[in-house]
Amino acid sequence: MIWAYPDIRLIILLGGAFILLYIFYISRFLIINRKLKVEKQRLFTKLILRTLYFILFLIALAGPSIGNSFKEIQEEGKDIFIAVDLSQSMIATDIGPNRLARIQFELKELLKSFPSDRIGLIIFSTEAFMQLPLTYDQAVINLYIDGLNIGLVPNLGTDLNTPLRLALDKFEKDESQEVKSKAIILISDGEHFGDDLDEITERLEENGVKVFSLGIGTESGGQMPRGNGVVIDPQTGQPALTKLDKAPLQYIASQTGGEYFEISDEAQEMGSLISSLESLEGGVANTRTVEASSNKYFYFLLAALGLAMMDMILPVKTIKL
Repeated sequence: MIWAYPDIRLIILLGGAFILLYIFYISRFLIINRKLKVEKQRLFTKLILRTLYFILFLIALAGPSIGNSFKEIQEEGKDIFIAVDLSQSMIATDIGPNRLARIQFELKELLKSFPSDRIGLIIFSTEAFMQLPLTYDQAVINLYIDGLNIGLVPNLGTDLNTPLRLALDKFEKDESQEVKSKAIILISDGEHFGDDLDEITERLEENGVKVFSLGIGTESGGQMPRGNGVVIDPQTGQPALTKLDKAPLQYIASQTGGEYFEISDEAQEMGSLISSLESLEGGVANTRTVEASSNKYFYFLLAALGLAMMDMILPVKTIKL
């Protein structure tokens, strides 16, 4: 027999409470016995009855599993590429401590929700680079997330086409035989200086790849640190400001069947992004049959309730007048 909830401490606690209460119950009858005649045999019968259904309640609580059953389990999974903008604007301080540091923290929280999915990491600015191919190893993914910094890519602006093309190329060349749903998490402040986005979004839609865009930054903008100072706008001679531009990110998401989310001074939507990814239907990666024990707690509970009802409806008289 296998126990589903073998909480020994709880069972001992409940058993001890039952014994103490019943000792108090019997002591009352001993006091009454000084003036009235108590039928000890019937009192003993009542004790046996109550002890029996109390034990049955405890057995039901512990969840006894008797015998085995077989279930067919379908293992579902998703392939997700996380594309992180590492252009100069990602160290702006309008989101504390800065945009990139906040994204590193949020991505680690996101990974906890997808332990059975393959996840890859792409970094980009004007060019995109495969930082980590699709993998199930979350320890490695966390290691690469810790190492993200703007020095890993050329800092000449941002082209949102490049990470999308790279991710789609990897999806198309994937030799895995498993049929899975495919998604891209595109993280950027949205300042797009590349070519038109129509071609890549059409290709993504044709291949069933959904893009979930995550905008990071504020519309009022923030300064970009450089050394001991900040980046200066050469035209104005004032500190340069980088602002969140939602439009291209919203466009990419809408054209591919995904959604747009935001981390800014007005919205903290990482939780909503996780929920949307979780609701994304995963492809059936594998089907297997597992052996599972069959919980029979109901039979013990039913027997205990029956004896309890008998105790209430047909009480054993303990005092004979």
